[in-house]
Amino acid sequence: MIQSVLRVLSLRSIAVTLIICVICGAFISCAAAETNVTPSGVTQVEVYHFHPNQGCRTCTTIGEYAEELVKKSYPAELESKNMVFDHINFQDQKNADLVRKFEVTGSSLMIGVTDPSGFHKEEDIKVWYKVGNKDEFMTYLKDLLDKRLAGNLE
Repeated sequence: MIQSVLRVLSLRSIAVTLIICVICGAFISCAAAETNVTPSGVTQVEVYHFHPNQGCRTCTTIGEYAEELVKKSYPAELESKNMVFDHINFQDQKNADLVRKFEVTGSSLMIGVTDPSGFHKEEDIKVWYKVGNKDEFMTYLKDLLDKRLAGNLE
């Protein structure tokens, strides 16, 4: 009789433990899906082409190339919001918060990375020297964005 009671209690304990595990596992899966964390821990890479009201041809080309690369190379990251891209008029007052966040002072391609240690921003000035060769520009920027998504901030 005592053995039967112990078996029933053990089965109940196992059942309760399994239910708790399933609930916790579902919670962890949902939490991970909501934050969209990459394997490197990066939650988001922001790529912004900041431009004035009237940008020069080089500024415009940098923005066009960057947009083309991001849309072509990172559709899954854009869909999951692990990466965002936009053209931002830094002279428009409605963009003042983003301009302050990135400390924009003129036309630029800015990259922001959010990872477990916080937010890191950088102005990528090398694109200005590569804009004359589209293939070189695209290869360079793709390599850089791949590094940022992987958590490499060097």
